[in-house]
Amino acid sequence: MMAAGRGLLGFVAVLTISSCAVGPDFHSPAAPKTEGYTTEAVPEQTTVTAVTGGEAQHFKFGHDVPGQWWTLFESPTLNRLIEQAMANYPDIAAQQAALRAARDNVRAQQGLFVPQVQAVFNQERAKISGASIAPGFPGYVTNLYQANVNVSYTLDVFGAERRQLEGLRAQVENQNFVLEASYLTLTTNVAATAIELASAREQLSATHEIIAVEEKELGIIQRQFDLGTHTRADVLQQQSNLASVRATLPALEQKLSEAEHQLAVLTGQYPHDAAPIQLVLSELKLPEQLPVSLPSTLVGQRPDIRQQEALLHQTSAAIGVATANMLPQITLNASAGDESLLFSSLFKPGSGVWDLASSVTAPVFQGGTLRAKRRAAIDAYDQAAAQYRLTVLNAFKNVADTLTALSHDAEALSAEADALSAAKASLDLIQRQYDAGAVNYVSLLTAQQLYQQSRIDFVRATASRYTDTITLFQALGGGWWNRNDPGALRAALVSANR
Repeated sequence: MMAAGRGLLGFVAVLTISSCAVGPDFHSPAAPKTEGYTTEAVPEQTTVTAVTGGEAQHFKFGHDVPGQWWTLFESPTLNRLIEQAMANYPDIAAQQAALRAARDNVRAQQGLFVPQVQAVFNQERAKISGASIAPGFPGYVTNLYQANVNVSYTLDVFGAERRQLEGLRAQVENQNFVLEASYLTLTTNVAATAIELASAREQLSATHEIIAVEEKELGIIQRQFDLGTHTRADVLQQQSNLASVRATLPALEQKLSEAEHQLAVLTGQYPHDAAPIQLVLSELKLPEQLPVSLPSTLVGQRPDIRQQEALLHQTSAAIGVATANMLPQITLNASAGDESLLFSSLFKPGSGVWDLASSVTAPVFQGGTLRAKRRAAIDAYDQAAAQYRLTVLNAFKNVADTLTALSHDAEALSAEADALSAAKASLDLIQRQYDAGAVNYVSLLTAQQLYQQSRIDFVRATASRYTDTITLFQALGGGWWNRNDPGALRAALVSANR
């Protein structure tokens, strides 16, 4: 038995060493050869405006995105919100569990590369017909006791199991980057929603200030009407203007409420239980140094691209599995134990039994099923390859859109600041002329409406600069490779061929 076992193990070792995995060996797609993101050269810095949030932003090509990019806004409130979100948002816990499951599936698959050992104990009582021994032989009742150890091993001669393991490892990498994409989406959503909340609050504040001015103006016109120096039409016109401004409040208040509710959910809280968030745009510092990854490194940094690459790897391994299924499979079996008619003599000398067996299973005719499955695996690989290329193209578009938006929105803020300054100066001048009787009420009303709109547009333009900056960090991958958050599972797997 021992000699036979040694021979069997030697045969297994020889076959395992000499075997190879059929199917394509996966290689990461080459980085795009494009040398830039936009057709026109990106300026070294954005337009400067002498207001809060109007600072020049400098593009630093080839510099790395920090892991905790949100700290560049220097807002304790924002930092606290993102920390709460990363710790409490349920989707992160779900993706972490999915990652653990993927890793456990790899461990399960690795178990197939060692012999499978089972201990078996059988007890049987049966009545035997005497006719099976000799005609007229009386029947009898017998007991049979068996205690065996069975060993089986399927040789991975053509690499089906190894390709399956390769695909499961690619699935782990895929889930890693699904998790990283969830982190990136969560942090950018929290930051963008916080900006939206601050913008809505500032627009509300500006609107209330405008309402206070309009109410004061209505009081003046009402008194002048009582004195006979203004017409009833002037009073009605001012009342209408005041009502129009007040009518904008519900929408702004709803926008503020929705942002508060969204931040509550993102931080893992019920809206009813979340504490009010006091954040204003002036609390945020606009990052002035903006790192911009080189095009050659973007594909290794974007979680969605790395996720799609892992899916491509999975489909490549699936081709090997489908190919190996078309080839013979060799299985070795061995068993050793004891067998006796009496339990008391089960393990006594002379009761030992053993068995060695091998089998070769080769598909002969499957009605084209195996070939069709292999073609389907190749088709799935082609599909994943096309989706990978599309993901890369969209990633470069995201970066290009954001770079141009940063420049254009800086110019827009400068224009809005000029427009607000001009509208305020015009309103002050026409107000004095109106008080002196030099212009009519229609001129004053027009100046008021222009100033009101300029205030709101200026707040929105300021918020856009912060939002664009968040979008840039997201488009560049969010710096997950530099992040230091020991409380969270992060993507630590790097492809061996990178």
